[in-house]
Amino acid sequence: MMDIKAYMQSVGIAARESSRALARASSEIKNNALLAIADHLNAGRNEILTANAVDMKNGRNNGLDAALLDRLELNDERIDAMIEGLHQVARLPDPVGEMTDLGYRPSGIQLCQMRVPLGVIGIIYESRPNVTIDAASLCLKSGNAVILRGGSEAIESNQAIAACIGRGLAAAGLPESAVQVINTTDRATVGELITMSTYVDVIVPRGGKGLIERISADARVPVIKHLDGNCHVYIDDCADLKKALAIADNAKTHRYGVCNAMESLLIAESMATKVLPELAAIYTEKGVEMRGCDKTRAILPSIKEASEEDWSEEYLAPVLSIKIVSGIDQAIDHINEYSSQHTESIVTEDFNRGRRFIAEVDSSSVMLNASTRFADGFEYGLGAEIGISTDKIHARGPVGLEGLTSQKWVVFGDGQIRQ
Repeated sequence: MMDIKAYMQSVGIAARESSRALARASSEIKNNALLAIADHLNAGRNEILTANAVDMKNGRNNGLDAALLDRLELNDERIDAMIEGLHQVARLPDPVGEMTDLGYRPSGIQLCQMRVPLGVIGIIYESRPNVTIDAASLCLKSGNAVILRGGSEAIESNQAIAACIGRGLAAAGLPESAVQVINTTDRATVGELITMSTYVDVIVPRGGKGLIERISADARVPVIKHLDGNCHVYIDDCADLKKALAIADNAKTHRYGVCNAMESLLIAESMATKVLPELAAIYTEKGVEMRGCDKTRAILPSIKEASEEDWSEEYLAPVLSIKIVSGIDQAIDHINEYSSQHTESIVTEDFNRGRRFIAEVDSSSVMLNASTRFADGFEYGLGAEIGISTDKIHARGPVGLEGLTSQKWVVFGDGQIRQ
């Protein structure tokens, strides 16, 4: 029987020691490590796919739903995307050591702020084994050691990926403990990780709302939260019909089990009869279940009635709630009341309305004439993301390299003393 407390203590000690080595590592060494990991990931793809097949079989036997199975599955295309993510992160500028706002004070001292790693980051996530690579790459490039606790459903995939990461780190001369993947499914490891304030500087939870609420409540370490993604698209009176159809289709049906998928569609009353029948045909063909308000059901009488709970729901499935609103005022009010502050989009040709929507909607990403599916670290040019923060302090939206650093004040003097 594993002593979880002792095991996690050893993981924490090793992570803290590794964080000091990473803080000293040059950009070249960190980039070499990322490229070496990419090579070993490519070389080990058969082992990774074999391990993932075991996880997929176990997931189906254990009754995982379609959205979770989609997140869990790896294939050659997704491994290629992981490899490309490593290369892209290696090409990004290293934020560590960057100095800003350099200037002199009246005393003669020179003052600036310098970016520094956070130290040790603990990441708790469910289902998606690609998060193991995303998190490792961003933490390494930003000079942080990382402790990764994946979901039990992905244990075989994560261990296979961890082996590739370890080989890449060793090849670059960095400690393999710079990236540690917890090797047990015992849930007690989560409780230990979120209370190890001596060894862990920040916790990043990625998963369902229940997991994140539990971690936020119990953690003794600061948490960068990623709550649910109840994302909206609002089709305005002044929308271009072709754009509206394409965006509303893509935002919902491109992938269902992702946090930046549209879950509620808002349509201005004057546009409803133009856009709803065409959208309903698209959604019906793709198997999307529609739930609507009374005005929506007057146009689409065959769809289900939306409940009050539907307006707050993150379905992560082919289900969509639809509401007809009087105009932009009601759309903004509805979004600010029910949104999880993740991602919202307006489709309009009226630039002033677009600017108003951007200013008044209080979410981490707000878009004009674009699909919510773009709310993603890779699409934003961050290489990958550690998560999408719905917090307002430190980091908000897709969290990339800069979000994994802090700043410290640096003073340059020449013998000055305070008078």
